[in-house]
Amino acid sequence: MIDERAPDLLLLDWMLPKVSGIEVCRQIRSGGANPNLPVIMLTARSEESDRIRGLDTGADDYVTKPFSTTELLARVRAVLRRIRPGLSEDRMHIGDIVIDRVAHQVSRNGNQIHLGPTEFRLLDYFMQHPGRVFSREQLLDTIWGSDVYVEARTVDVHVGRLRKALKKAGGEDPIRTVRSAGYALKPD
Repeated sequence: MIDERAPDLLLLDWMLPKVSGIEVCRQIRSGGANPNLPVIMLTARSEESDRIRGLDTGADDYVTKPFSTTELLARVRAVLRRIRPGLSEDRMHIGDIVIDRVAHQVSRNGNQIHLGPTEFRLLDYFMQHPGRVFSREQLLDTIWGSDVYVEARTVDVHVGRLRKALKKAGGEDPIRTVRSAGYALKPD
């Protein structure tokens, strides 16, 4: 599943049926599609030697059971900040576009832009990965979710709405169409 749709982070128990979490972590770190996937071991094994083994295998953090949900969420945020700073920032800007995740607002050249929720999520995702080209299928899975059936051309409609809103605020079109590949946000 990790190779099909890369998660932002993996919470991994040590004691899994059939294969240990240590082995899963080792396989992730040995290559494949996501060798840099952040991993937090979440386990009842609390001995110092177990924690050292988990961290040496490649876990980014190690939390023992029982644990506080508040502490676990703080550790998740800390690992994500370290691995992908764009996920933790409340305000991001690329060129003249500013997105405020807390206020759920977007502006360009100082002008407020009104976006629907889908266009907001699209822009947020593009801004986390400037310059990277995403296929329609990748955007469908990320923005709409893999368990929802939506036509691939729906992405074109929402990208079109996003482009129209961003161009209305002034400036050139910041979204690049890559023929037979998908869409990308221009990095500057």
